[in-house]
Amino acid sequence: MQPSRNNETDSGATRIFRMPSSDATSPDLMRDAGPQNPSLTIVKGPQMGSNFELTDSDVTIGRDPSNAIFLNDMTVSRRHAKIDLSGLSSGFATVEDLGSLNGTWVDGAIVNKAMLKDGSTIQIGTFRMVFHTNRKQQRIETGN
Repeated sequence: MQPSRNNETDSGATRIFRMPSSDATSPDLMRDAGPQNPSLTIVKGPQMGSNFELTDSDVTIGRDPSNAIFLNDMTVSRRHAKIDLSGLSSGFATVEDLGSLNGTWVDGAIVNKAMLKDGSTIQIGTFRMVFHTNRKQQRIETGN
């Protein structure tokens, strides 16, 4: 006896069902999760685990408490660096060293001024931080 080639009557056949991405029964549950603004997270150093949501276009970093990001350590200058987010809508941000004693490092290189991308590391004194743009990921349609 020949096996049935008609998938409609063959109950042992595996069927694949793909739900359309626009189907309202599959909501994007993570849509509103996490910060909407760029952020800087300390991954190494005295304040490890601290996360700073960057809400202003210019963000100063330093040992002086008047800075937007206060890093309380003698390896950090009073006014150490500045992050400029004004170009983020065009896809880039920059970090600039403000004449600090120990310098500012981006992705392992000492810099006076450098562009930042999502995931860039910034080293200031004993602090290692990761910059995230926190832009919403876009869904890629496969066309299937």
